[in-house]
Amino acid sequence: MQNLKYLILILIFAVSSVGNTQEIAVLKYNGGGDWYANPTALPNLIKFCNANINTRIKNKPETVEPGSIDIFRFPYVHMTGHGNVIFSDDEIENLRNYLLSGGLLHIDDNYGMNEYIRKEIKKLFPEKDLMELPANHPIFTTAFNFPNGLPKIHEHDALRPQAFGIMEDDRLVLLFTFESDLGDGWESPEVHNDSEEVRQKALKMGANILKYAFEN
Repeated sequence: MQNLKYLILILIFAVSSVGNTQEIAVLKYNGGGDWYANPTALPNLIKFCNANINTRIKNKPETVEPGSIDIFRFPYVHMTGHGNVIFSDDEIENLRNYLLSGGLLHIDDNYGMNEYIRKEIKKLFPEKDLMELPANHPIFTTAFNFPNGLPKIHEHDALRPQAFGIMEDDRLVLLFTFESDLGDGWESPEVHNDSEEVRQKALKMGANILKYAFEN
């Protein structure tokens, strides 16, 4: 019965990926963290991708919960915030099935999320460890070149930016971007006083991530 359920979920993901319009979503999680942070980030990234890398993503991102079957509609799900994160056992099972059947969860630490999310990632993949992605990983070259890996967008603790991942059969299924804060760079100019150069770096890296999610 479990195998049949898993097969049905894979078929839902495959069918939902067919068509002219693509969709992405932001993850609404429990635990008290501000999952809704950076409200202009994804709409701006979508606009940039549709204009520059020939995507056809629906202008407004959807909101999805980790335990919902709706998550299988989205090749890419974005997660951000500053605080606590808690996944229930049912959410862990659903999220894991989503990732193993073709989805990509991108967790972008908006500062203060690191200590909480690592515990939940371990629940998702107890048999795996987060590994830092090398600068030659395809996610850094899918649309735009980042020869040094993940760019630094916002200063938090004067640490270097790092992209961590969980791999399954050579496919990146979970991406955790740390000490970079791409989402702040995707926000509208009036929200963060970033230079256009910094915003472009963030948007181009975001485009790489989306392109990877759609093509792998």
